[in-house]
Amino acid sequence: MTTHSHKNLLGGPDPTLLPETSEYTDAAGLLAEGSATAADVAARYPTFSLAWATLADDAYAGGRVIESYAYARTGYHRGLDALRRSGWKGHGPVPWSHVPNRGFLRCLAALARAAGDIGETDEQERCRQFLKDSSDEAYTELLHG
Repeated sequence: MTTHSHKNLLGGPDPTLLPETSEYTDAAGLLAEGSATAADVAARYPTFSLAWATLADDAYAGGRVIESYAYARTGYHRGLDALRRSGWKGHGPVPWSHVPNRGFLRCLAALARAAGDIGETDEQERCRQFLKDSSDEAYTELLHG
C-alpha cells in the first residue's frame, strides 16, 4: 500500500484514500495483465471504477459518446460510494497520487468530457470543478495533459 503524508495547512478535511483491498488488487491485476477485458472486470468487480473508466475511454475513442457517458456515470457513482465508505464527507482532497483513487478521478473526467459533447454544459462544468477541487494533479493530467 502506498503511504502518503498529506498535511492540511488550511484546516480542511484530510485526503481520502480509497483502500487497496484484495478485490482492488485482483481487479487491477486482471486489467494490467490483459487477461480479462474491461467489461469482464466490470462484470466481476462492479465496484471497481477503473474498469468503468477504461470502458468509458474506449467507447469515447470509438465515437460512442452516449456509451462513454453511461460507463463514466456508472464508475463515478461506484466511486462516490467507495469514497463515502472511506470516510469522505462530500468534499476534500482525493489525491491522484494514490493509485486506488484514479479510477474514480478518471470517471469524473470522462463524465465531464462526455457531458460536454452531448450539450450537458452544467454537468460538464460541475464535473470539471469537482475534479479540480478533488485533485489539481488529476485535473491537469486528465483534462489538460
